[in-house]
Amino acid sequence: MIDLCLTGFLCFYLALGSRRPFLWVLAYLYVDIVAPQIISWGILTRIPTSLIFFTAAFLGWLLFDDKRDARFTGRQFLLFLLLIYCGYTTLTADWPVEAAEKWSWVWKALVFAIFLPLTLRTRLRIEAVILVMVLSASAIIIDGGIKTLGGGGGYGELRFFVDNNTGLYEGSIISCVAIAIIPLILWLAKHGTVFPPDWRVWAFAAGLIFACALIPVGTQARTGLICLGILCVLYLRTAKRRVLIVSLMAAAAMIAIPFLPASYTKRMGTIENNQSDQSASTRIAVWKWTLGYVRDHPFGGGFEAYMSNTLRFETVHTVTTGSTTTVERQVIQDGGRAFHSSYFEMLGEQGFPGFGLWLTLQLSGIVQMELLRRRWRKRTGTDEQWQAPLAVSLQLAHVIYMFGSLFVGIAFQPFVLMLIGVQCGLWSYLKRTDTRVSVKMAQRRAATVQGMAQTT
Repeated sequence: MIDLCLTGFLCFYLALGSRRPFLWVLAYLYVDIVAPQIISWGILTRIPTSLIFFTAAFLGWLLFDDKRDARFTGRQFLLFLLLIYCGYTTLTADWPVEAAEKWSWVWKALVFAIFLPLTLRTRLRIEAVILVMVLSASAIIIDGGIKTLGGGGGYGELRFFVDNNTGLYEGSIISCVAIAIIPLILWLAKHGTVFPPDWRVWAFAAGLIFACALIPVGTQARTGLICLGILCVLYLRTAKRRVLIVSLMAAAAMIAIPFLPASYTKRMGTIENNQSDQSASTRIAVWKWTLGYVRDHPFGGGFEAYMSNTLRFETVHTVTTGSTTTVERQVIQDGGRAFHSSYFEMLGEQGFPGFGLWLTLQLSGIVQMELLRRRWRKRTGTDEQWQAPLAVSLQLAHVIYMFGSLFVGIAFQPFVLMLIGVQCGLWSYLKRTDTRVSVKMAQRRAATVQGMAQTT
């Protein structure tokens, strides 16, 4: 029955897109985030569902959509350069077979991020993309939240729709994304037009935010706890009642702690004492190896370059018996361990040039959203109230990703690249439709023409 419903839903989307081609863009977002082809066990597992909707989205825009307002931004050019460079490092990779396998989905994620802003020529389209991204991710998040409430959590044990450890179905990645979309949920609840704000919208938003906060508990991913803490601090930056908010946060934490499972609090304790945790010690050893590797290979080793690493590190355990404390040290030897950090992933795989492109792409997005916030925050017009809050929400989501990616290798995560595409689309749209900027530019041109006429 599930297989028939998923297949029917996608066929319905394909049919609707024949009248409104932009719907194929939204359908691809859903397919790439939820991945119904891995949930299904029937026909969807035998056909390239993602590629079909990717092709439909591109051809629909190319053949039928209005392209008069399409603009190519500087950050899209950065994405294009990163795409070309990653293609080059794939051809020269240390592990060509494994690199080609990762390249098979990375190129598609990068191309779609470049393409997406070209389709976002109206506010409704921008909102629709954000709505589909949030609702698609929420399908996984709500499932995980319900299972966490039912006691089904645990590190590496929380199962969502399927027993799969790729994409958003991996615990640390979904924990990071769940916290990152909270600002977008709040923006949709307050400024959305597809579902105008009312008590039902706010009730769903509150429940979804609660489910997002449960994901780090259910997955017991330390990344999620760090992201949640960073988000709380960031919200205080623009909050009007900081003392009240801090008091409520502290009260909520005090109430929640007694109900957290012992395994969760024990695992979170390893954030402070990482030497006693083999997982944390392994990551540090991999990062040290990466720094040495990139010194010898400044252009990187291509995708999956981590498979070349060999590690030797020491873990420290403190055992207290009565008044006696014993320190136990154990030497661990390992190899072929993943980077577990987007920053080191980019350094090891793409070298200094790729890392520079990637970091510029990320930081420029945060700066652009800050510029939009400052440009629109004091405007009081009827249709000028949603721009600054959306820029802030996209900025917060991006900052959360930047912190979360310190501990998870998600440099090319498609969901994040979609988020970058929305930022590019919003930047281009507001730059094109900002009447005040247009008037100033017209006045400057008129003054220039008048000055030239007077001199002649």
